[in-house]
Amino acid sequence: MTTFEYVKNLGQGWNLGNTLDSVLRQGETKPQETAWGNPKTTQEMIRTVKDAGFEIFRVPVTWFQKTGGAPDFTINKEFLSRVKEVVDYGINIGMAVILNLHHENWHFPSEENFPAAKERMKKVWTQIANYFADYSEKLIFEAMNEPRKENTDVEWTGGDEEGRRVVMKLNQVFVDTIRATGGKNATRMLLVPNYAASCNENAMEDFIMPKGENIIMSLHGYVPWDFALGGDHKKNIWSEAEQPEIDHLFARVQKYFLAKKIPVIMGECGARKKYDNAACRAKWAAYYTAKAREYGVPCCWWDNGHLDGSENTEVFGLLNRDTLQWGYPEIVKAFVGR
Repeated sequence: MTTFEYVKNLGQGWNLGNTLDSVLRQGETKPQETAWGNPKTTQEMIRTVKDAGFEIFRVPVTWFQKTGGAPDFTINKEFLSRVKEVVDYGINIGMAVILNLHHENWHFPSEENFPAAKERMKKVWTQIANYFADYSEKLIFEAMNEPRKENTDVEWTGGDEEGRRVVMKLNQVFVDTIRATGGKNATRMLLVPNYAASCNENAMEDFIMPKGENIIMSLHGYVPWDFALGGDHKKNIWSEAEQPEIDHLFARVQKYFLAKKIPVIMGECGARKKYDNAACRAKWAAYYTAKAREYGVPCCWWDNGHLDGSENTEVFGLLNRDTLQWGYPEIVKAFVGR
């Protein structure tokens, strides 16, 4: 099976957001998994996701709070074991699972920081790769989540030349590190981002695929921005007149990646709740994923567990993780194509 065939057969995905990727405030001692308000993940929960038609289970994980200091950056054994349990919830029922580094700011993409980031990436990913070495091709490793120059003017604009260049260098470090562990990791599918996993044209144009085989491009596409994610909470309507923005997104994906034989997974996407706009979100989801399927691009909904909240809150939740009921079943059906 080629990498393109592997990706095309994946189906649609669901993110376990705001869970193992939670970041504790200084001094907090609560469990990381539930720190941002979501319950502990269970096998039944992930089976509910699978039964709804999702075939990819993306597991965002923030590791820096669970690693020791330099030079070894040893990962806490109990935390690693819990990550394994959650990964297994997907593997046990035949889902593809994406495991990543999330909310890590130590890999700030500057030339000055690169030597330190390189060494830390090698140490952290070597431990993870060895721990999951016997897993089948159903497990995908993802290098980084939205690597960018945080708190700068170029954080969300596609970056600057330096930032884009250093992200490419870190991607190659990741690929070489995983392959060096051997065994099934020698051929495992690997997912790498461009700067900030951005759909900005400058970030897409400057992407360079790492050397190696079985490598997939990771993008995050909240399009149209002002409806799907943007700060103006009053922009809660999506209509057919905005279809060209989605068309243009996937035309760029085709131009910069697919046409160059680079397969793509949309690792995050979605449209947040703004007032009572579930019907518009469902129409958006149906069109977005139908267009993605035309290009052979699987899409993973960003579910952060929030089904309601103030209109300025990023409400992306679809599954009530306490009751295991879908809060917006019409959006789910539209997204997975049922």
